[in-house]
Amino acid sequence: MTQIERPVTQIQERFRKFLPVVIDVETAGFDPNKNALLEVAVVTLKMVDGFLHRDQTYQANILPFPGSQLDPSALKFIGIDDPYHPFRFAVSEKEALETLFSPIKQQLKETGCTRAILVGHNAFFDLNFIQAAAERCKIKSPFHQFSTFDTVSLAGLAFGQTVLAKAVQLAGFDWDNSQAHSAAYDTEKTADLFCHIVNQWPIQLPENND
Repeated sequence: MTQIERPVTQIQERFRKFLPVVIDVETAGFDPNKNALLEVAVVTLKMVDGFLHRDQTYQANILPFPGSQLDPSALKFIGIDDPYHPFRFAVSEKEALETLFSPIKQQLKETGCTRAILVGHNAFFDLNFIQAAAERCKIKSPFHQFSTFDTVSLAGLAFGQTVLAKAVQLAGFDWDNSQAHSAAYDTEKTADLFCHIVNQWPIQLPENND
């Protein structure tokens, strides 16, 4: 019996049956139990010929949960003047999470992965807000409770840079400051960055050949 290696071409093999899903949240502060979650974007990923690529983008504007706090400096930073403005077309946390979790759960079934793992820039911040909102809404989150892929650390390793805008540009992608801090834009750029870094290190698995 000789052992040969084969390239990994399926996403469930690449990450030990974890499904990487890129998330970015925009919030009215830093405390996931007190400050409102105002916007969430999700980017799913796919593997094509052994390389990871950005797939679909999903986004929702969210109404502040009852009793939540709105930090004026945080609202100014993310460019939201009035979280309740009707033209935001915001929905409740419950509706937003159910809508955003649905394609993730579908992809878990399609790929044979056992659990989604959140990919983010300062990922634990995003994970804390997602998990807190899911708990408030009594919705089961598809994400691993504490493990993440953080592009801050990955970009620091790959490029010696931890700022998202600079890391994205070093990876060869455009960056538009006027669109920054929109959850969908930041998530797509984080996804591009993550895929670019992962694709620099393709892996192979041993395969027994009789």
